[in-house]
Amino acid sequence: MSFPLFITLFVFVLIFLLRMPIAFGMLASAACYLLVKGGDLSLVINQVMNTYYTNYVIIAVPLFIFTANIMNSGKVTDMIFNFAGGLCGRMRGSLGQVNVIASLIFSGMTGSAIADAAGLGKIEIAAMKDQGYDAEFACAITAASATIGPIFPPSIPLVIYAMLSSTSVGALFMGGMIPAILLTGFLMIYVALVARKRDYPRGAKIVWSVFLKATFRAILGLLTPVILLVGIYTGIMTPTEAGAIAGFYALIISVFAYKAIGWKEFFAVLKLSVRDIGATSIMIGAATIISYIVAREQLALNIGNWILSITSGKYGFLFLVNVVILILGMFMDTSTIQLVFVPIMIPVARALGIDMVHFGLVVTFNMMVGLSTPPFGMLLFITSGISGTPLKGVMKEIIWPLVAMILVLIIITYFPEVTLFLPRAAGLI
Repeated sequence: MSFPLFITLFVFVLIFLLRMPIAFGMLASAACYLLVKGGDLSLVINQVMNTYYTNYVIIAVPLFIFTANIMNSGKVTDMIFNFAGGLCGRMRGSLGQVNVIASLIFSGMTGSAIADAAGLGKIEIAAMKDQGYDAEFACAITAASATIGPIFPPSIPLVIYAMLSSTSVGALFMGGMIPAILLTGFLMIYVALVARKRDYPRGAKIVWSVFLKATFRAILGLLTPVILLVGIYTGIMTPTEAGAIAGFYALIISVFAYKAIGWKEFFAVLKLSVRDIGATSIMIGAATIISYIVAREQLALNIGNWILSITSGKYGFLFLVNVVILILGMFMDTSTIQLVFVPIMIPVARALGIDMVHFGLVVTFNMMVGLSTPPFGMLLFITSGISGTPLKGVMKEIIWPLVAMILVLIIITYFPEVTLFLPRAAGLI
């Protein structure tokens, strides 16, 4: 390890331990590297700006963030919750099942686990507590089901991965469908077992007139993922254009159909979107200069050679990657893992002949597990905060949902066709 690289890593770790924003830590580390190396600090600005001016795909990220915020500010979340409730009917623990199904539906509109947990989760947890469910269980299943969002299309993390690896966004989106449905099924089985053991209440009997009314009211929101996916897979629009259409469509139905957004709410959405987009953009921009340093110091090559000295098989490599990401996910934000660690692993995965769609779904799914992993899982803090539930109890309840998520991770890791079947059938890879 060269001295400039040592200084870079030292500054980055120091800022991480001080709990300062990771994006500024990456920028500070890069600046220290260039100062020690005698380079031009303007290179930091050039690398960051080149990312945004030369990468069309990345524009989809702020568009999907805006769409998620519009959906949460309007009545769309309420409509989805009522519609999912009608699907579950008299099942024991039906509200837990509604929680999981609603997350799958909502994920087709926003692609964000945070948006799911913060918006839809608030409604779900309150309803479950009112019906006699344990608050800790309600928070845990909400956190676990929210991880479906970034797997089922559209997905903000998959768009970022596509940028990092030059992989087809459409292929990644389609590859995420089966894993998302698998996770939904596993979580529904878990909810059914817990509901039977704890004697959670059954849902109300389905009144078809009421269900049809709820479906009719929700249909405009439910059309959002249809517009997105049909537009992308028919070639009518790119993922970036689909993000723009989705945001515009969400705004139109929230203003005119549901009459849930006025000028005051619209400006609040814009303010929140600018804040979220700014935070994400700084992270992505900072990661580009770190990628430059990694390439210049041949860090990826050295790490790749070290990994290949341990294992020359692709499944052994995937096992190591999964273990490392699971451990990192306990302590670090997923965006840091994706923007710093994953780019180093991509060349090694390519050298071992691993399909980039398969690899992208494995690492993205793994990172989403980290959002619900103690002690620093973001979704645990969100669900605990919005419901006023002690975090300790939520961490205890999340253990079995985590087991379900890891089982799905094992399946998609060692059975690549789970992620590759649909993209191949569609001729995308």
